[in-house]
Amino acid sequence: MFNLLSVVWNPELELFRLFGLPVRYYSLMWCIGLVAAYFLVRKFFKDRKISDDTFEPLFVYCFLGILIGARVGHCIFYQPDYYLTSFEHFIEMLLPIAFTPDGVKMVGYAGLRPTIEAIKAKKTIALANKETLVVAGEIICRLAQRHKVNILPVDSEHSAIFQSLVGEKSDSIEKLLLTASGGPFRTFSYEQMQHVTAAQALQHPNWEMGAKITIDSASMMNKGFEVIEARWLFDIPVDKIQVLVHPQSVVHSAVQFVDGSVKAQLGTPDMRIPIQYALTYPQRWLSDVPRLDFFANNQLTFEEPDLQRFPNLALAYEAMNQGGNMPCILNAANEVVNQLFREGKCGFLQMSDIISQTMQKATFITQPTYEDYVQTDNEARKIAMKLLKL
Repeated sequence: MFNLLSVVWNPELELFRLFGLPVRYYSLMWCIGLVAAYFLVRKFFKDRKISDDTFEPLFVYCFLGILIGARVGHCIFYQPDYYLTSFEHFIEMLLPIAFTPDGVKMVGYAGLRPTIEAIKAKKTIALANKETLVVAGEIICRLAQRHKVNILPVDSEHSAIFQSLVGEKSDSIEKLLLTASGGPFRTFSYEQMQHVTAAQALQHPNWEMGAKITIDSASMMNKGFEVIEARWLFDIPVDKIQVLVHPQSVVHSAVQFVDGSVKAQLGTPDMRIPIQYALTYPQRWLSDVPRLDFFANNQLTFEEPDLQRFPNLALAYEAMNQGGNMPCILNAANEVVNQLFREGKCGFLQMSDIISQTMQKATFITQPTYEDYVQTDNEARKIAMKLLKL
């Protein structure tokens, strides 16, 4: 739920959680408090025979003054080197929007800066924007550690892993098993895939998602991004993350432990489950999501991904193994070709070629800063556009 006030102070939210009250009532608490303050102050003014015409605008101005003053004070105290360096940053300081807990659900690279700001404001992050960790996972995780902020996964696969790891020690993990549906072209031959259209790619067999992520799922770039996201979320080397194509989308992901046992999270392919778990963790709330019918889903199959037909997955592993700003280059090029494929300006198989060439041409930086990521994103997009002659 959107809550402008939650960006100003964090302690009262922690107290709210400490007493075990559901966080969905947090905004309601603010509303009740504001209404109570209004009537108490109004009574104070009436006792002194001050008219409503004078009181009401004064109350609004005082409230806004306190809100803006607290926001400005917080930003200048914690981040003077950012907010006081340019007029643009100063204006950004005055226009905060937050979630309770902060739910980062913007699509693509655009989610990076809001996530950084939410972490600096010490907000618990419910992360639905995987590109944030793909682009700058090292910076995000280091920042979260410094500010002691929890990042809770919203992606169904990472939520499944997160749930499977509850109560387990990190040194007991042998492997993460990341499942993938295979998308609409799982059974297509290479020749057939040369002629597929955006309309076909947008027909996902199991999930209802936005256009960008549905195309990424069809090309398996989405799964590549999820491998990188899992590496940062769970601090696991990439070579210990295995992708399994699971067409039924019932096993959302699993963890294999050093004793040979495997824990998995199963359920219907419904995003309401992982979203609710992230927002209510560590509690589980009653939901009206359809229950998994084991008799109707009595065949669960698993396949090895075909990297010849879906090279984007291999490119994601390659980018992560190279490290530095290479995942940022990967993401920027993918955002370009994804959009152009939907517009009919790029072929389905051509997307992988453009991404690969962009990775080869873009400037590689071993230890990038945030500013380097901004520059890399801009450079990679220009290279991808140039390769497509647009």
